[in-house]
Amino acid sequence: MSVTGAHKIEALYKKAAGLRIDKSKVKLISDVVDQKLYDLLVIAEANARYNGRDVIWMCDVPLTKAMKESMQKFKELEEELELQPILDHLATLPPLKYGLEEELEKKLPDLAGTLIYVMANISKEFSPKDKIISAKEMEKVETILNLMI
Repeated sequence: MSVTGAHKIEALYKKAAGLRIDKSKVKLISDVVDQKLYDLLVIAEANARYNGRDVIWMCDVPLTKAMKESMQKFKELEEELELQPILDHLATLPPLKYGLEEELEKKLPDLAGTLIYVMANISKEFSPKDKIISAKEMEKVETILNLMI
């Protein structure tokens, strides 16, 4: 199960960075976004615990200035991801000890979309002329995100 479908990922890559991806890359992108979204929530949970709360708030999610700017750019694309597939996917992962506040839950699609937007734009840095991402370039994108999040 994934946070969003293949067609949405392909469309976001095209709209965000002008890149085409083949079906073999969609699964990798989806897996990375799934994991990075969960990683953000794990750190957010630790932040909530540090702040003496047993509910994870949006402000607990560790978003850098660049991530916030990317989230705004994702919103400007006027693309929306559905919440339910994200919640369904999160239910398949080790459960968080704390629940999510309603505001954070509603922003999960924006967080997932922002991760796709960021991946697309990192990919563009490796493949601006080719317009099609290679497997090696996708590995570099994943490595960068793993170092950042």
